Amino acid sequence: MSKLAQFTKEQSPHIEDVMVRFITQQTSDTRLAESILYSIHAGGKRVRPLLLVATVAAFDKPVDLPVYQCAAALEMVHTYSLIHDDLPAMDDDDLRRGKPTNHTVYGEAMAILAGDGLLTAAFQLLAMAELAADQKILLLQQLSQAAGTKGMVAGQAADVQGENQALTLEELMGIHARKTGELIRFAVVAGGVLANQSEAVLVELDQFAQHIGLAFQIRDDVLDVISTTEELGKVVHRDDALAKSTYPALLGLEGAKAALTDELTKARQILAHLSTYGQFDATVLAAFIEEFEVKENQ
Repeated sequence: MSKLAQFTKEQSPHIEDVMVRFITQQTSDTRLAESILYSIHAGGKRVRPLLLVATVAAFDKPVDLPVYQCAAALEMVHTYSLIHDDLPAMDDDDLRRGKPTNHTVYGEAMAILAGDGLLTAAFQLLAMAELAADQKILLLQQLSQAAGTKGMVAGQAADVQGENQALTLEELMGIHARKTGELIRFAVVAGGVLANQSEAVLVELDQFAQHIGLAFQIRDDVLDVISTTEELGKVVHRDDALAKSTYPALLGLEGAKAALTDELTKARQILAHLSTYGQFDATVLAAFIEEFEVKENQ
């Protein structure tokens, strides 16, 4: 078993448990809770919350309940975004993580409410987390900015407006820096905050996260071209169907792969420099970089 697989096996159940218990305890409508838990139980790689936990652990700090609460809140925001992204008014997808999307099972209205509930509950959970007040306020501010009208939601708005448009590479990167990158940036920087790191370290963590966030999106675009629906757990070639600009469309498939390699190389260089600050074990974070590579057989 790989280092990342072992880390995921050890840490994911704690994140799942916090999410499920909180939604179960804090949701008063049975059908709404069922719809929310359907999307949570659909699984996924849990990249964002695991990045947060891995960053805390890299600094040899305890991974305790407050860390899991923060990671769970982040994943709840991400899951809400997927429910809404799949809606007919957005990407109109029928498959997510290998299962029918939320609105195809529970109807469009309940899916919208499930997303609304997850987003709101995420901030409730973070506000109730067992953290010092100054840390909690900072993390609430950072998550709301990453998820909101300057971050992910703004990126989604730009993505919708970019359909059937010939975007430049700079415009495409601007969309994905917000739509995909902001929650990844929050994951890594929040891990640094929870590990009580200095401003200098937080800046480098932010830079690392920006590179892997862009790499994550480039990889997603490449896999949409070269993978199958069975491999990805979602319908492939959706970008072409929605007439979206993508990295393979702008750079060519090999150019997109080269851009991916470049971003991952820069991320590795930052991890190497972070190790010069002292107690820092980059093993698991480096394993995420390897996970973001596109293998020859893909």
